[in-house]
Amino acid sequence: MPSIKLDGREIPYQPGDTIIKAAHRAGIDIPHYCWHPGLSVAANCRMCLVEIAPPAGQRPLRLDVLRWDDTAKQYISEGKPKLQPSCQAACVDGMEVKSDSSSFVADARKAVQEFLLLNHPVDCPICDQAGECRLQDYWLEHGRYKKRMTDEILHKPKAVSFGPTIVYDAERCIVCTRCVRFVDEIAKDPVLEKRERGNLGEIFVAPGRQLDNNYTLMTEHVCPVGALTSKDFRFKARVWFLRTARSICQGCATGCNAYLDYDPRTMTAYRYRPRENEQVNQYWMCDVGMLSYRRAHEDRILEPQLNGHRITTTEALAHAKSLFSDVPPSQIALVLSAQHNSEDNFVLWRLAKEFLAVPRVYLTGRAHGPGDGILYHSDKNPNTSGVLRIAGGSLESFETLLRAVEQEQITHLLFLGSDAPVDISVVSKLKKAKSIVTITGHEGALSSIAELVLPAAVWAETAGTYVNAKGITQRSEQALRPHGASRPAWEWIALLAQAMGFDLSYKNVREVQRAMAPESSSASLRTSSLASTSPLTIFVDGHSHAIFHSVYR
Repeated sequence: MPSIKLDGREIPYQPGDTIIKAAHRAGIDIPHYCWHPGLSVAANCRMCLVEIAPPAGQRPLRLDVLRWDDTAKQYISEGKPKLQPSCQAACVDGMEVKSDSSSFVADARKAVQEFLLLNHPVDCPICDQAGECRLQDYWLEHGRYKKRMTDEILHKPKAVSFGPTIVYDAERCIVCTRCVRFVDEIAKDPVLEKRERGNLGEIFVAPGRQLDNNYTLMTEHVCPVGALTSKDFRFKARVWFLRTARSICQGCATGCNAYLDYDPRTMTAYRYRPRENEQVNQYWMCDVGMLSYRRAHEDRILEPQLNGHRITTTEALAHAKSLFSDVPPSQIALVLSAQHNSEDNFVLWRLAKEFLAVPRVYLTGRAHGPGDGILYHSDKNPNTSGVLRIAGGSLESFETLLRAVEQEQITHLLFLGSDAPVDISVVSKLKKAKSIVTITGHEGALSSIAELVLPAAVWAETAGTYVNAKGITQRSEQALRPHGASRPAWEWIALLAQAMGFDLSYKNVREVQRAMAPESSSASLRTSSLASTSPLTIFVDGHSHAIFHSVYR
C-alpha cells in the first residue's frame, strides 16, 4: 500500500485520500474546523495547514515575509515555506509532511486561533459547547496567549431560532460552513447559506423557510463550536458530568451506531450522538433516532402489575405460573418482539419451542411507515432481522394471531414488548383470550389489555445484540441501571420458566450470548466483527475520545 511520511511516521493511504483523511484513518489528529470526513472540502478555516516537502529535484515553494526583530527594533525580510491545507492536498506516494514538527505550522495555527477569536464572545460558562469545543481545545494546544485586540467586538444576532430544533448564535460562528454543506449534500434540503464577507459573515436560513427536515440535529452536531445549539439539549447538562455508552439506535431497522450520553449520578440519559460506522450510518443519525434516547425514561412501567395494581415480583411469577399451568400447548401463543434485542427473543424462543412446545410463535413490533432514502428506514423496529434469524427465517404474523384468538384457537398469550403493528382498536380484539401476559418496559397497546405486566429493562439498561436491515449484527452496551423493579426481559422469561418447573436459567447476558452462538451463521459473525461493540470491533473512536471530538464536533 502506498504511504506518506507524516512527522517522520509512515502513514498508509488509499487512492484519492487527502493528507488529513489519511491521518484521520491512522488515528492522528491534524487540527481543523471546516473539514469533516463525510462532507466536501471547503478549506476555509486554514487550521489544518501543513508543511509539505517538495519532490526530489524541485524547488520548494517559499514566501517572502517581514518579521519584527526585537534586537534590531525593526522588521527584517526572511523566507518561509508556503503552507498548504491538508484537507485539500492529495496524498502522493513518498510525500513528506510536517505537522506538529514544524515551527512554521505552529505559528500559523496560533495565528488562525487568534484571528478566529478576535470577535468571539468569551461566554464559555454559559455555552452548551463548553467542554467539547474546538476553540477551547485548540487554544490550549496552539494558543495560550493574551488577547491583543482591546476594541469592542463586533456584535451579531444571538439566539436566532432556525426552526423547531435549532438555535443559532452568530457571534460564536466561525463560518466554517459545515452546516451549509451538510444540509445540501446529506440532508438534501439546501436551506442554509452564508452571507456577507470577512468579519460580517454569518449563516442564515433561506427567506420563507425553516431548518425543518429529518436531519436538523445533525447540523448542530457537525458545528465545531457553540454557534448551533439543540433546543432539546440546550442548558440541560454539562458534558464533563456525563458518561458515554456505545449504543444502537432504536428508531428503525437501519441500526445507526450511537453514543448514549448519561449522568451517572442520577442515571438520566441526556442525548444521542452518532458513532462512526462506514457500513451502517457513516457519520450521521436522523432526528427521530437522536431523540429516541427519551424512551429510556418516558412512559415507563417500573413495577409488576396485575389488572392495573402493583404486586411483588414473587406474586407476579406465581400468578404467571397459574395462568399457564395445565394449558394445552396448542392454545398458547408466545409472541416475539422486533423491538427487543436478540437475547430477549432467544430466551423466549427457547421457552416456546424447547419447554412449552407450542406449535406456532408470532411476531409483533411497530408498524412499518415511510422512509426517507437516506437513513430513516421504513421498518421502524431495530431487530426484525435478528428475531427472524433466531426463528429460522419466518414467524406467524400479528394478523394471524388476531384471527386465531377470534376463532378461540389461542386462549393464552405471552407477549414480549408492548408495541403492535395495528391500531389500538384492533388490538382490543385480543381481550377475547382468557389470559394475557406481557413483558415490557413501556406502556403501550399490549400493556393496556394485559392482565399481568412484568417490567422489562429498556435497551439503555441492558446490554444486547441487534441485527439491522442489512443483516449486520451489532451490540449495544448497558448505560443505566434498571429503574424500579425492572430487569432484562430474558431474565423475566428465565424466572417464569423456572417457576413453571423448567430448567432454563442464565446468570448474566454473556451466558445468553454464548448460548446464542450456535444460532449465528459464520457470515453473521464476520459482519459482527466489523459492526458490533465487542472486543473485535473496529472503530475510529477506539483510538481516543479526543480524536472522536476532533472529527465530529
